[in-house]
Amino acid sequence: MSQHIVVIGAVALGPKAAARFKRLEPGSKVTMVDKTDSISYGGCGIPYYVSGDVSEPMQLRTTSFHMVRDETFFKETKDVDVIPLTEAIAVDREAKKVTLRHVKTGEETILDYDKLVMATGASPRHLNLPGEELDGVHYVSNLYDAVQIREAVTKGLVEKAVIVGAGFIGLEMAEAFADMWGIDTTVIEIADQIMPRYVSPALAVMGRHHMEEKGISFQLGQVVKELKGDGRVSRVVTNKGEYDADVVVISAGVIPNSDLAKSCGLAVSDRGGIQVNERMQTSDPDIYSGGDCVEITNQITGKPFYLPMGSMANRQGRVIGTNLAGGNATFTGAIGSFVVKLFEQSLAGAGLSLATAKDLGYDAMSVLLVQLDRAHFYPTKQLMTLELVVDKPSRRILGIQGLGSYGDAMVGRINAVSALLPHKPTTADISNMEMAYSPPFSAAMDILNTLGNMADNALDGRNRGIGPAEFEKLWHERKNGELFFLDCREEPDARPFLERHKNWHNIPQGKIYERLAEIPTDRTIVLVCNTGARSYEAQIMLDHKGVTNVINLHGGMAALKKWGMDI
Repeated sequence: MSQHIVVIGAVALGPKAAARFKRLEPGSKVTMVDKTDSISYGGCGIPYYVSGDVSEPMQLRTTSFHMVRDETFFKETKDVDVIPLTEAIAVDREAKKVTLRHVKTGEETILDYDKLVMATGASPRHLNLPGEELDGVHYVSNLYDAVQIREAVTKGLVEKAVIVGAGFIGLEMAEAFADMWGIDTTVIEIADQIMPRYVSPALAVMGRHHMEEKGISFQLGQVVKELKGDGRVSRVVTNKGEYDADVVVISAGVIPNSDLAKSCGLAVSDRGGIQVNERMQTSDPDIYSGGDCVEITNQITGKPFYLPMGSMANRQGRVIGTNLAGGNATFTGAIGSFVVKLFEQSLAGAGLSLATAKDLGYDAMSVLLVQLDRAHFYPTKQLMTLELVVDKPSRRILGIQGLGSYGDAMVGRINAVSALLPHKPTTADISNMEMAYSPPFSAAMDILNTLGNMADNALDGRNRGIGPAEFEKLWHERKNGELFFLDCREEPDARPFLERHKNWHNIPQGKIYERLAEIPTDRTIVLVCNTGARSYEAQIMLDHKGVTNVINLHGGMAALKKWGMDI
């Protein structure tokens, strides 16, 4: 029996659900409604249009075979009717009717449905600042905003840009302004680090340091109070200062569009997300929902969480389309994987950061590893930094984050662990994880295997280490005479530091037993090498000789360099 499916929202999830359903039930009717006339576009590509990497906004609406996904495209190739510039204002669940209103004329019409899909998305979180209405203030929530920004930039009207928020969109927009256009760009963030709660302070500092090297200025721990200007924005006022701006982009997160769901009595969480089951059904089994307007299950914690990403919307759209046609597809939740490009570097992760894990009550720890991304003898290689978050009692992996070159090597490692996380892997699973090996792509002992081994050693008390932040604190406390900094590298590597610092000592790792008498037993020994590997070996050797007041710098001098600490 043919059905009439009404889909409210035509950006990501809506088109995917509609197209999947029509493939399974080509004899049924689908009507897709959207309050704008920009449908089915890649919103995540907006920063790359602003930067110039994507030359035309229409490219964000085209298929891989260069067809524009407009109303005609959906009618001719998908047999889906699209009604643009029309907002759904009410749903009568008992009568199965949707009331629509044209956004320009105000004319109202009613559509009958057999099943309904709410793909209402999310809206930018407004800060309600004085001056928010000024020209040049944007939220980058749609193609219209992107086009306005790009036009101002290409006309030479923008010399200084201010980004409010150092999350995904904020960092991508900062790069867009500074990289292609050379615009003086400042990022203001209320937290004390970039990507708060997504990555550790160590990785955040490393990522920020790289962006600062590219000319981005960061103002952390500041609250924006006001935007000033005469018609167009010219100043951003915070609790600590004022910053010139020809354009301001506010990236303070998004909130789910769930008002329509609430008004018709569907279950909505306290945080505003529409509640759905694994089949993506709402509390009304004839109404489905997904994408940025819903809450889903966190596959690590088992609790609801909010993950507004285009990748989620597309996967959930296929599940909905299948079930609309009588299938039994499920979406069991997500891990929370992410990646953000920062010039020649990228930050990525999956699962919980250490801070989030602790806040959720886990007895968690993390280890930080810096290692080459392929065989050490292969001519093209780069250092990769990975941090593994572990539940100490169970040794269960809770999350992984990393910083690496802009490419697939680091993201590939994150994705490999992400695929395991729903199955509650332990450190042993990572230690023994099989990875494709060839010197141009990896080391024989892949960095993931080494990371798992490192976590095991830390849990067993063999690798007692600290990260760059803790090392920096110890370094500033070195004058009290209670610390002994021991460089385990060969003498040529250590020589510049020996010449600069009286409290810097050098015994190559292979000479530890031979020169054991030179190492004090009444002071804390801080071991250092290039990446933390040789210093770990030195720690084992010292433990064997009864010298146990020893700590190892995880990531070594490479981590300190990425951190931006110059000793």
